[in-house]
Amino acid sequence: MNIEPIRQYLGRFRPAHWPQDLGSAGVVRNIELREDGLHVSLVLPFVQHGLTAELHALNAELCALAGTQAVHWQLQTEVATLAHTNEAPAVAGVRNIIAVSSGKGGVGKSTTAVNLALALSRLGARVGILDADVYGPSIPLMLGVPEARPASDDGNTMTPVQAHGIKANSIGFLVSADDATVWRGPMASKALSQILRETRWGELDYLVVDLPPGTGDIQLTIAQQVPTTAAVVVTTPQNVALADAVKGINMFGKVGIPVLGVIENMSYHQCSQCGHQDRLFGEGGGERLRDEQGVPLLGQLPLSATLCRQMDAGTPVVAAEPDSDMAGLYLALAARLAAALYFSGKAVPTTLYTRQV
Repeated sequence: MNIEPIRQYLGRFRPAHWPQDLGSAGVVRNIELREDGLHVSLVLPFVQHGLTAELHALNAELCALAGTQAVHWQLQTEVATLAHTNEAPAVAGVRNIIAVSSGKGGVGKSTTAVNLALALSRLGARVGILDADVYGPSIPLMLGVPEARPASDDGNTMTPVQAHGIKANSIGFLVSADDATVWRGPMASKALSQILRETRWGELDYLVVDLPPGTGDIQLTIAQQVPTTAAVVVTTPQNVALADAVKGINMFGKVGIPVLGVIENMSYHQCSQCGHQDRLFGEGGGERLRDEQGVPLLGQLPLSATLCRQMDAGTPVVAAEPDSDMAGLYLALAARLAAALYFSGKAVPTTLYTRQV
């Protein structure tokens, strides 16, 4: 049978949040008609969430085109390494580095970074998180390992702490918070660079870097020292937070790091009894940033007292309640982030990691 009509039909399908269809993205690996039905193999260069359901919605039309009764999908993930645009040397084994920033403190940046890292891991990627907030390292507490210490066999390199299936390192594992707060900019950025490069990360698909809040010299220096693939900016709907988010976007522009988009945190509070949503901090801020700055709005996350308690307890929602609605928001956000990262970048040759999905 001629499978070209099937290939063309598949090639025209564009999944949600993809800027390209399957054909343009080059992910259709093989199409074969067998006695038990049509077999379609896709190879994806980034982790995904919800794509299987979208593909199954095509089954009826595919069966009609193929004259068969069943469609068997095979999806594989081969996470691509994307080029970074600054001049910082690459970190061995780390394919992609995503910086999570905010123009000001108190917007939930670290909470977002932790749950995004855990969501990428749950979607099948190998993930690490680097706590670059040298003045207020919170990742050890949020991951539930505040007393952990990275091991060192040779006195020169460190083995990262393992927590909830991801690798982590932080200045908070190495010195007291009081000691870190008195460091000046050059000392802090030097310490961060050492932690990044002296940690034995192993093979990672994504390393999430939780930057210190703000847009000053320390943030700029860190952004230049880390071989960042792309960045995201966390904000809230408040005007003051949006103004600082613009500063963050501009900061990355100065050092040539692409901004994948904005994550609007605390967008609303949803009543647990009736489901009513209150926009406590205003609304439309993320949309205004998107329209005025030309930066995509990747997602909107609610204000949640339960989430705050979970982070304080070291049990992030994606790890503690992976099937909850809140975890689902982070999973969908992580998938959009991974897709945006791939489609905005340039793949470079590397040995790829393959897994069945």
